[in-house]
Amino acid sequence: MSLGIVFLSEVFGTAMLTLLGCGVVANVALRGTKGNSGGFLMVTWGWGVAVFAGVFVAAKSGAHLNPAVTLGLLVNGKAEYAPDVPVDFASTLTYFGGEMLGAFLGAVVCWLAYKQHFDVEEEVASKLAVFSTGPAIRNSTWNLVTEIIGTFVLVFVILTLGGTPSGLGPLAVALLVVGIGVSLGGPTGYAINPARDLGPRIAHALLPIRGKGSSDWGYSWIPVVGPLVGGALGGLVAKLVPIIITAAA
Repeated sequence: MSLGIVFLSEVFGTAMLTLLGCGVVANVALRGTKGNSGGFLMVTWGWGVAVFAGVFVAAKSGAHLNPAVTLGLLVNGKAEYAPDVPVDFASTLTYFGGEMLGAFLGAVVCWLAYKQHFDVEEEVASKLAVFSTGPAIRNSTWNLVTEIIGTFVLVFVILTLGGTPSGLGPLAVALLVVGIGVSLGGPTGYAINPARDLGPRIAHALLPIRGKGSSDWGYSWIPVVGPLVGGALGGLVAKLVPIIITAAA
């Protein structure tokens, strides 16, 4: 499989993920929508369905949709990211690039879908929340720890399930994301994906959103660094656990 196919697969899959994920937040957070004030549980299930859809759309590339997953596979020592896609510098950058571009484009389409509601919404925090995460209690150290833990769980369990999702994999990963959201998402909104947060945050900064306010760049490094660290740890531990179990047997 060519890297061009990998790139497009990740672009379209991550765009679908972000469109539906940011879309459910918009439906809950913005004034006058049919789902306004639907609550955090609605958001977590919406993101789970978004992952489910994105995995199917990006099936050809292995549906990473997340630089933390790509990094986890790299650290885990996998020979291939997907069938006929070797793990190397060029393929790693291809995945990262596709994931970032897709996340940005999905956020832009979400804004188009909710343009009128963005125009009438007065709360700048609600507008930013559609695009990117923010902490319930702002503390850089503990916010970072939360993102590391959440992403560790994501990558470790995905790799334990057998690596790249296939068959029932999309449903399993979607339910895993819901589980992470309802269990560990309270402190930071569970970005657990650098592209999912940074791509839409860039879209928020660039789009002509009426009265949008700050894009909160002071916090933006946490949902990037935390998931990358968590993903790397997840890949490493998923590699070591079978070795430890075998040695102990």
